[in-house]
Amino acid sequence: MELGKPNLEVFADTLLELGQQHRDLLVVTGDSRGSGKLVLFGQKLPEQIVEIGIAEQNLVGVSAGLASTGKKVFAVSPASFLTARSFEQIKNDVAYSDIPVKLIGISAGVSYGALGTTHHSLHDFAALRAVNNIHIVVPADNFETRKAIEASLDYPYPLYIRFGKKAVPHVHDPSTNFEIGKAIKLKTGSDVTFIATGETVFRAVEACNLLEGQGISCGVISMHTLKPLDEAAVLEAARDSRVIITVEEHSIHGGLGCACASFLLQEGLHNPFKIIGIPDEYNVNGSQDEILEYYGITPGGLAQSARDLIYVEVPE
Repeated sequence: MELGKPNLEVFADTLLELGQQHRDLLVVTGDSRGSGKLVLFGQKLPEQIVEIGIAEQNLVGVSAGLASTGKKVFAVSPASFLTARSFEQIKNDVAYSDIPVKLIGISAGVSYGALGTTHHSLHDFAALRAVNNIHIVVPADNFETRKAIEASLDYPYPLYIRFGKKAVPHVHDPSTNFEIGKAIKLKTGSDVTFIATGETVFRAVEACNLLEGQGISCGVISMHTLKPLDEAAVLEAARDSRVIITVEEHSIHGGLGCACASFLLQEGLHNPFKIIGIPDEYNVNGSQDEILEYYGITPGGLAQSARDLIYVEVPE
């Protein structure tokens, strides 16, 4: 797969294009225009960016107020702090008040690497999935990033959109149809299907390539929207494949895996199933790649997890 840009750069480029077309588009940042790749936006459109400083609760409150007047507001802050320090403001000022703010969580998952647990956002899916009236989008590559930001501009619901820091490979053909709430099937397989989100998608595709080279029929779904979950896509995967594996750069509790498992169980399906993410423990320290490798979120690790499930005899 060809390597693209960091999704954050595509986010910033797309936002600048939209901001030049829509003068009612505002960016509100929490001392994050540098880390959010928004320096050029501030230079080109200085009257459309608001700097709050390191005060995430104020950031969300101010964003909700501006959006309530009809502005198209993108609130940008590191995911770990945006969804923890200002959780009450997200719940009340944005979601409960039905204000369509676009909350942009940057440097998500374990992107901050050796800065450690205080800076990792392994809770954000779980926390926000429990809040009524907010939708969650996690782009896998540059294509999904651009499409998600374009779709978010006039999206009628509050949105949380999550980005990591590193450059990611392209996984989509540019002609692919993108719609918030509709998963994208990248591969179809009868033995195992990976349902992945965000920057774990390309790792699932690479794992699938390894498995196919070993004669294992493998599918991959890019579940770019965690909420609302594309239940039809999950159901189809479970009926077409014997084994289902979910992959996310998030805690194994409360995220994509739990959403899929809960839905399938309530549908009466009992496929061999595994949630791959960050376990409930004190996380190891290291770079993003080192952490993901430790927890098996690599092409080789994912392929091994699939083989382990496929070759386990399941009682009738």
